[in-house]
Amino acid sequence: MSLEKQNRSKGMLIRVVVFAVFLAAALAGYWFFGDDLSLKSLADREAEFRRFQQEQPVLIYASAFVIYVVITGLSIPGAAVLTLAYGWFFGLLPGVLLVSFASTAGATLAFLLSRFLFHDAFQRRFGDRLAKFNDAWDRDGPFFLFTLRLIPTVPFFVINAVMGLTSITTLTFWWVSQVGMLPATFIYVYAGSSVPSLDVLAEEGVQAIFSPTQLTQIVIAFVLLGAFPLVVRYLFRFLTHKKPERLTDV
Repeated sequence: MSLEKQNRSKGMLIRVVVFAVFLAAALAGYWFFGDDLSLKSLADREAEFRRFQQEQPVLIYASAFVIYVVITGLSIPGAAVLTLAYGWFFGLLPGVLLVSFASTAGATLAFLLSRFLFHDAFQRRFGDRLAKFNDAWDRDGPFFLFTLRLIPTVPFFVINAVMGLTSITTLTFWWVSQVGMLPATFIYVYAGSSVPSLDVLAEEGVQAIFSPTQLTQIVIAFVLLGAFPLVVRYLFRFLTHKKPERLTDV
């Protein structure tokens, strides 16, 4: 066996082991802590959390940050519930700051995991057909990532995984995600901070804060906000008599 094939086999083995470890960690985390991430379960432990916050404020902020990073980084279900709970527990401004940086850190972790495990194989297999796509992505990728982050109907973990397969840099992924996820983060944290108790939120859901009409308006606003940078981009090229190149032109 040639040295190149040996290195490739070794690299593949390392990726398989890393993937297995993270998958096992995600499944174990959901198995052992999935029930604890429900609003009802968190509400039942309110007194314990409040006492611990008074005794060890720095530790509880650090623990909350790490927990959120792990949940989002391993794509364990419960991030939305945790965001509502953080808004209720920490308040609006501290909750927004905590969730904003923790969610971006978790997204970046998932992005790097996807890139380490699948990027090279994906590019080797489809590299020729993706050449023009990669060129377009190097130029316009941040706009499309920003758009996806503003639309709440696009799954969080899907964006992280797919972005890891592209040529976008880690730094660009981080700051675009940080900015793009901020509006949704604010809405969720505000919802959590506006209820007197998690019991109310657990029983009535987000409708305890927003009516169905308001929720529909919020979703529409996010969709329009997400489309705005694309419209501006294409309008600018139209006015400057340049034909826009699409990411789908491969």
